[in-house]
Amino acid sequence: MSNILYYISIILIFVMSAPAHIAAPDFVVAKDGSGNYSSIQLALNNVNSSDGKRHIIFVKNGLYNEKLFIEKCNVAIIGESRDSTRIIYAVLRSTWKLTNPNDYGAAVVNIKDSVTDFIMQNLTVYNNYGSLFNNTDHQFSVRSGTGTTRIILDTCNIKSDGGDALSLWNTPDGMYYHNNCSFEGYVDYVCPRGYCFIENSRFYGHNKTASIWHDGSGREDNKFVIRNSVFDGVPGFPLGRHHRDAQFYLLDCKFSKNMADKNIYFYPSKPPITLKWNENRYYYYNCHGDSVDYPWFADNLSKAPGSPNPHQISALWTFNGKWDPYKALRELLNTYSK
Repeated sequence: MSNILYYISIILIFVMSAPAHIAAPDFVVAKDGSGNYSSIQLALNNVNSSDGKRHIIFVKNGLYNEKLFIEKCNVAIIGESRDSTRIIYAVLRSTWKLTNPNDYGAAVVNIKDSVTDFIMQNLTVYNNYGSLFNNTDHQFSVRSGTGTTRIILDTCNIKSDGGDALSLWNTPDGMYYHNNCSFEGYVDYVCPRGYCFIENSRFYGHNKTASIWHDGSGREDNKFVIRNSVFDGVPGFPLGRHHRDAQFYLLDCKFSKNMADKNIYFYPSKPPITLKWNENRYYYYNCHGDSVDYPWFADNLSKAPGSPNPHQISALWTFNGKWDPYKALRELLNTYSK
Protein backbone atom coordinates (compact mmCIF):
# COMPACT_ATOMS: atom_id res chain seq x y z
CA MET A 1 0.00 0.00 0.00
CA SER A 2 2.86 2.43 0.79
CA ASN A 3 4.28 1.93 -2.71
CA ILE A 4 0.89 2.76 -4.24
CA LEU A 5 0.59 5.91 -2.14
CA TYR A 6 4.08 6.98 -3.14
CA TYR A 7 3.36 6.71 -6.88
CA ILE A 8 0.00 8.47 -6.47
CA SER A 9 1.85 11.36 -4.82
CA ILE A 10 4.32 11.46 -7.71
CA ILE A 11 1.47 11.66 -10.23
CA LEU A 12 -0.11 14.50 -8.29
CA ILE A 13 3.18 16.37 -8.16
CA PHE A 14 3.54 16.00 -11.93
CA VAL A 15 0.03 17.27 -12.56
CA MET A 16 0.56 20.26 -10.30
CA SER A 17 3.87 21.14 -11.96
CA ALA A 18 2.69 20.72 -15.56
CA PRO A 19 2.56 24.03 -17.44
CA ALA A 20 -0.87 25.64 -17.43
CA HIS A 21 -2.36 28.37 -19.61
CA ILE A 22 -0.40 31.56 -19.01
CA ALA A 23 -2.82 34.40 -18.44
CA ALA A 24 -0.43 37.18 -17.58
CA PRO A 25 3.32 36.44 -17.61
CA ASP A 26 5.58 39.41 -17.06
CA PHE A 27 7.08 39.03 -20.53
CA VAL A 28 6.28 37.04 -23.66
CA VAL A 29 9.11 36.12 -26.00
CA ALA A 30 8.30 35.17 -29.59
CA LYS A 31 10.48 34.81 -32.66
CA ASP A 32 7.66 36.08 -34.89
CA GLY A 33 7.41 39.42 -33.10
CA SER A 34 4.06 38.68 -31.44
CA GLY A 35 5.49 39.03 -27.92
CA ASN A 36 7.25 41.72 -25.92
CA TYR A 37 10.65 40.58 -27.17
CA SER A 38 12.09 38.29 -29.82
CA SER A 39 15.04 37.38 -27.56
CA ILE A 40 14.94 35.62 -24.18
CA GLN A 41 17.97 37.55 -22.99
CA LEU A 42 16.26 40.88 -23.69
CA ALA A 43 13.40 39.79 -21.44
CA LEU A 44 15.87 38.73 -18.73
CA ASN A 45 17.61 42.10 -18.95
CA ASN A 46 14.33 43.88 -18.30
CA VAL A 47 13.34 41.96 -15.17
CA ASN A 48 12.99 44.32 -12.22
CA SER A 49 14.62 42.34 -9.44
CA SER A 50 14.10 45.04 -6.81
CA ASP A 51 10.42 44.25 -6.17
CA GLY A 52 11.08 40.84 -4.55
CA LYS A 53 8.47 39.08 -6.71
CA ARG A 54 8.79 36.12 -9.00
CA HIS A 55 9.03 37.17 -12.63
CA ILE A 56 7.73 34.87 -15.35
CA ILE A 57 9.03 34.84 -18.90
CA PHE A 58 6.84 32.85 -21.28
CA VAL A 59 8.68 31.70 -24.41
CA LYS A 60 6.67 30.75 -27.48
CA ASN A 61 7.70 27.87 -29.68
CA GLY A 62 10.74 28.47 -31.83
CA LEU A 63 14.48 28.03 -32.13
CA TYR A 64 16.34 30.54 -29.95
CA ASN A 65 19.99 30.54 -30.94
CA GLU A 66 21.30 32.49 -27.98
CA LYS A 67 23.41 32.17 -24.88
CA LEU A 68 21.55 33.13 -21.68
CA PHE A 69 22.90 34.88 -18.60
CA ILE A 70 20.68 34.46 -15.53
CA GLU A 71 21.73 37.23 -13.14
CA LYS A 72 18.55 37.95 -11.16
CA CYS A 73 16.76 35.90 -8.51
CA ASN A 74 13.14 34.69 -8.57
CA VAL A 75 12.89 34.22 -12.32
CA ALA A 76 10.99 31.50 -14.17
CA ILE A 77 11.43 30.77 -17.88
CA ILE A 78 8.51 28.71 -19.18
CA GLY A 79 8.32 27.33 -22.70
CA GLU A 80 5.20 26.81 -24.75
CA SER A 81 6.22 23.24 -25.66
CA ARG A 82 8.95 21.05 -24.26
CA ASP A 83 10.16 19.83 -27.66
CA SER A 84 9.39 22.90 -29.75
CA THR A 85 10.67 25.68 -27.49
CA ARG A 86 14.39 25.17 -28.10
CA ILE A 87 17.38 27.12 -26.83
CA ILE A 88 20.37 25.93 -28.85
CA TYR A 89 23.89 27.31 -28.81
CA ALA A 90 27.34 25.87 -29.54
CA VAL A 91 30.06 26.57 -26.99
CA LEU A 92 33.10 24.53 -25.93
CA ARG A 93 34.41 25.03 -22.40
CA SER A 94 38.11 24.79 -23.32
CA THR A 95 37.75 27.38 -26.09
CA TRP A 96 35.84 29.74 -23.80
CA LYS A 97 38.55 29.49 -21.12
CA LEU A 98 41.24 30.61 -23.57
CA THR A 99 39.98 34.19 -23.34
CA ASN A 100 37.94 34.19 -20.12
CA PRO A 101 39.08 33.81 -16.50
CA ASN A 102 36.35 31.41 -15.38
CA ASP A 103 33.45 29.23 -16.55
CA TYR A 104 30.79 31.93 -16.37
CA GLY A 105 29.65 32.17 -19.96
CA ALA A 106 30.86 28.72 -21.00
CA ALA A 107 27.32 27.29 -21.07
CA VAL A 108 24.13 27.79 -23.06
CA VAL A 109 22.32 28.80 -19.84
CA ASN A 110 24.67 30.50 -17.38
CA ILE A 111 23.43 31.06 -13.82
CA LYS A 112 25.45 33.65 -11.91
CA ASP A 113 26.96 32.87 -8.51
CA SER A 114 24.46 34.82 -6.40
CA VAL A 115 21.25 33.68 -8.12
CA THR A 116 18.61 31.73 -6.18
CA ASP A 117 15.09 30.49 -6.92
CA PHE A 118 15.42 30.03 -10.66
CA ILE A 119 12.99 27.77 -12.56
CA MET A 120 13.05 26.48 -16.14
CA GLN A 121 10.01 24.58 -17.32
CA ASN A 122 8.71 22.97 -20.50
CA LEU A 123 11.59 23.62 -22.91
CA THR A 124 14.79 22.22 -24.44
CA VAL A 125 18.36 23.40 -23.84
CA TYR A 126 20.94 21.94 -26.20
CA ASN A 127 24.68 22.60 -26.56
CA ASN A 128 25.33 21.32 -30.08
CA TYR A 129 29.03 22.12 -30.39
CA GLY A 130 29.99 18.47 -30.73
CA SER A 131 27.76 17.69 -33.66
CA LEU A 132 29.00 20.79 -35.48
CA PHE A 133 32.72 20.32 -34.84
CA ASN A 134 33.10 16.60 -34.00
CA ASN A 135 34.30 17.25 -30.45
CA THR A 136 32.85 15.63 -27.30
CA ASP A 137 34.90 17.55 -24.71
CA HIS A 138 33.16 19.46 -21.88
CA GLN A 139 30.14 21.32 -23.23
CA PHE A 140 27.82 22.81 -20.62
CA SER A 141 24.15 23.13 -21.43
CA VAL A 142 23.24 24.55 -18.01
CA ARG A 143 25.88 25.69 -15.52
CA SER A 144 25.64 27.56 -12.24
CA GLY A 145 28.20 29.29 -10.09
CA THR A 146 29.28 28.55 -6.56
CA GLY A 147 26.56 30.53 -4.74
CA THR A 148 23.46 29.37 -6.58
CA THR A 149 20.74 27.40 -4.83
CA ARG A 150 17.07 26.42 -5.13
CA ILE A 151 17.22 25.71 -8.86
CA ILE A 152 14.35 23.78 -10.50
CA LEU A 153 14.24 22.13 -13.92
CA ASP A 154 10.79 20.74 -14.65
CA THR A 155 9.68 18.99 -17.84
CA CYS A 156 12.85 19.95 -19.70
CA ASN A 157 15.22 18.35 -22.20
CA ILE A 158 18.83 19.00 -21.27
CA LYS A 159 21.20 17.79 -23.96
CA SER A 160 24.87 18.23 -24.82
CA ASP A 161 27.12 16.77 -27.48
CA GLY A 162 29.87 16.68 -24.85
CA GLY A 163 30.47 16.18 -21.13
CA ASP A 164 29.07 18.01 -18.08
CA ALA A 165 25.75 18.95 -19.72
CA LEU A 166 24.05 19.86 -16.41
CA SER A 167 26.57 21.34 -13.99
CA LEU A 168 25.14 22.98 -10.86
CA TRP A 169 28.11 23.67 -8.66
CA ASN A 170 27.40 25.15 -5.25
CA THR A 171 29.51 23.24 -2.76
CA PRO A 172 28.38 22.75 -0.04
CA ASP A 173 24.95 24.43 0.02
CA GLY A 174 23.41 24.06 -3.44
CA MET A 175 19.89 22.59 -3.53
CA TYR A 176 18.60 21.41 -6.92
CA TYR A 177 15.34 19.72 -7.92
CA HIS A 178 14.57 18.22 -11.34
CA ASN A 179 11.37 16.45 -12.39
CA ASN A 180 10.15 14.81 -15.60
CA CYS A 181 13.33 15.73 -17.48
CA SER A 182 15.42 14.09 -20.17
CA PHE A 183 19.20 14.29 -19.73
CA GLU A 184 21.58 13.35 -22.53
CA GLY A 185 25.29 13.77 -23.05
CA TYR A 186 28.76 12.36 -22.69
CA VAL A 187 30.98 11.91 -19.62
CA ASP A 188 29.46 13.08 -16.28
CA TYR A 189 26.56 14.71 -18.12
CA VAL A 190 24.62 15.19 -14.86
CA CYS A 191 27.14 16.33 -12.26
CA PRO A 192 25.73 18.26 -9.28
CA ARG A 193 27.56 19.45 -6.20
CA GLY A 194 25.85 19.72 -2.84
CA TYR A 195 22.25 18.41 -2.67
CA CYS A 196 20.28 17.22 -5.70
CA PHE A 197 16.98 15.35 -6.07
CA ILE A 198 15.82 14.05 -9.47
CA GLU A 199 12.65 12.07 -10.16
CA ASN A 200 10.57 10.75 -13.05
CA SER A 201 13.37 11.38 -15.52
CA ARG A 202 15.32 9.75 -18.34
CA PHE A 203 19.11 9.53 -18.69
CA TYR A 204 20.96 8.65 -21.89
CA GLY A 205 24.75 8.41 -21.99
CA HIS A 206 26.88 8.40 -25.13
CA ASN A 207 30.12 7.46 -23.39
CA LYS A 208 31.77 4.55 -21.56
CA THR A 209 33.18 6.56 -18.63
CA ALA A 210 30.21 7.69 -16.50
CA SER A 211 26.71 9.11 -16.71
CA ILE A 212 26.28 10.71 -13.27
CA TRP A 213 28.84 12.35 -10.96
CA HIS A 214 28.59 13.97 -7.56
CA ASP A 215 30.68 16.24 -5.38
CA GLY A 216 29.48 15.87 -1.80
CA SER A 217 32.65 17.13 -0.19
CA GLY A 218 31.11 20.26 1.31
CA ARG A 219 29.09 18.56 4.03
CA GLU A 220 28.90 14.98 5.18
CA ASP A 221 25.17 14.82 4.44
CA ASN A 222 25.42 16.21 0.87
CA LYS A 223 23.60 13.72 -1.33
CA PHE A 224 22.50 13.04 -4.90
CA VAL A 225 19.14 11.24 -4.96
CA ILE A 226 17.44 9.82 -8.06
CA ARG A 227 13.97 8.23 -7.90
CA ASN A 228 11.72 6.54 -10.41
CA SER A 229 14.00 7.19 -13.38
CA VAL A 230 15.37 5.27 -16.37
CA PHE A 231 19.00 4.93 -17.47
CA ASP A 232 20.01 4.03 -21.01
CA GLY A 233 22.92 4.64 -23.33
CA VAL A 234 25.38 3.18 -25.76
CA PRO A 235 26.36 -0.47 -25.20
CA GLY A 236 28.64 -0.65 -22.16
CA PHE A 237 27.73 2.71 -20.66
CA PRO A 238 28.60 2.87 -16.92
CA LEU A 239 26.35 4.38 -14.28
CA GLY A 240 28.51 6.85 -12.39
CA ARG A 241 31.71 7.93 -10.68
CA HIS A 242 33.25 10.56 -8.39
CA HIS A 243 36.70 11.83 -7.46
CA ARG A 244 35.66 13.76 -4.35
CA ASP A 245 33.50 12.69 -1.43
CA ALA A 246 30.08 11.73 -2.78
CA GLN A 247 26.83 10.10 -1.70
CA PHE A 248 24.39 8.52 -4.18
CA TYR A 249 20.87 7.19 -3.59
CA LEU A 250 19.01 5.47 -6.43
CA LEU A 251 15.47 4.26 -5.76
CA ASP A 252 12.87 2.70 -8.08
CA CYS A 253 15.19 3.09 -11.08
CA LYS A 254 15.33 1.02 -14.26
CA PHE A 255 18.58 0.17 -16.06
CA SER A 256 18.88 -0.70 -19.73
CA LYS A 257 20.53 -3.92 -20.82
CA ASN A 258 23.22 -1.66 -22.34
CA MET A 259 24.49 -0.66 -18.88
CA ALA A 260 27.87 -2.07 -17.89
CA ASP A 261 28.15 -4.44 -14.94
CA LYS A 262 29.99 -1.79 -12.94
CA ASN A 263 28.99 -0.01 -9.76
CA ILE A 264 29.49 3.71 -9.21
CA TYR A 265 33.20 4.10 -8.59
CA PHE A 266 35.85 6.39 -7.15
CA TYR A 267 38.64 7.47 -9.46
CA PRO A 268 41.75 9.34 -8.27
CA SER A 269 42.30 12.89 -9.40
CA LYS A 270 45.54 14.74 -10.04
CA PRO A 271 46.73 15.84 -7.58
CA PRO A 272 45.07 13.10 -5.48
CA ILE A 273 42.32 14.08 -3.04
CA THR A 274 41.99 12.42 0.36
CA LEU A 275 38.39 11.51 1.08
CA LYS A 276 36.98 12.60 4.43
CA TRP A 277 34.19 10.03 4.53
CA ASN A 278 33.54 6.50 3.35
CA GLU A 279 34.42 5.96 -0.30
CA ASN A 280 31.53 3.61 -1.06
CA ARG A 281 28.42 5.64 -0.20
CA TYR A 282 26.20 4.16 -2.93
CA TYR A 283 22.70 3.15 -1.84
CA TYR A 284 19.97 1.39 -3.83
CA TYR A 285 16.34 0.41 -3.38
CA ASN A 286 14.02 -1.41 -5.79
CA CYS A 287 16.30 -0.90 -8.80
CA HIS A 288 16.13 -3.37 -11.66
CA GLY A 289 17.71 -4.04 -15.02
CA ASP A 290 15.52 -4.82 -17.99
CA SER A 291 17.43 -8.06 -18.57
CA VAL A 292 19.51 -8.76 -15.45
CA ASP A 293 19.80 -7.51 -11.86
CA TYR A 294 23.45 -7.14 -10.92
CA PRO A 295 24.29 -7.80 -7.25
CA TRP A 296 25.82 -4.36 -6.76
CA PHE A 297 22.48 -2.54 -7.07
CA ALA A 298 20.63 -4.82 -4.67
CA ASP A 299 18.70 -3.14 -1.85
CA ASN A 300 21.10 -1.76 0.77
CA LEU A 301 19.37 1.28 2.30
CA SER A 302 19.89 -0.27 5.72
CA LYS A 303 23.58 0.63 5.34
CA ALA A 304 22.87 4.31 4.66
CA PRO A 305 23.22 6.85 7.49
CA GLY A 306 20.21 6.51 9.76
CA SER A 307 18.92 3.49 7.79
CA PRO A 308 16.15 5.57 6.16
CA ASN A 309 12.83 4.06 5.14
CA PRO A 310 12.58 4.23 1.33
CA HIS A 311 9.24 6.03 1.52
CA GLN A 312 10.69 8.90 3.54
CA ILE A 313 13.33 9.66 0.90
CA SER A 314 11.88 12.69 -0.83
CA ALA A 315 13.04 16.10 -2.00
CA LEU A 316 12.26 17.58 1.41
CA TRP A 317 14.28 14.80 3.09
CA THR A 318 17.18 15.35 0.69
CA PHE A 319 17.28 19.06 1.52
CA ASN A 320 17.01 18.47 5.28
CA GLY A 321 13.68 20.28 5.44
CA LYS A 322 15.26 23.58 4.30
CA TRP A 323 13.44 23.81 0.96
CA ASP A 324 10.23 22.41 -0.53
CA PRO A 325 10.44 22.55 -4.35
CA TYR A 326 6.89 21.16 -4.67
CA LYS A 327 5.62 24.26 -2.88
CA ALA A 328 7.67 26.46 -5.21
CA LEU A 329 6.09 24.77 -8.25
CA ARG A 330 2.58 25.08 -6.79
CA GLU A 331 3.16 28.78 -6.16
CA LEU A 332 4.41 29.20 -9.73
CA LEU A 333 1.31 27.43 -11.08
CA ASN A 334 -0.95 29.62 -8.97
CA THR A 335 0.86 32.76 -10.12
CA TYR A 336 0.63 32.25 -13.84
CA SER A 337 -2.78 30.56 -13.95
CA LYS A 338 -4.67 33.46 -12.36
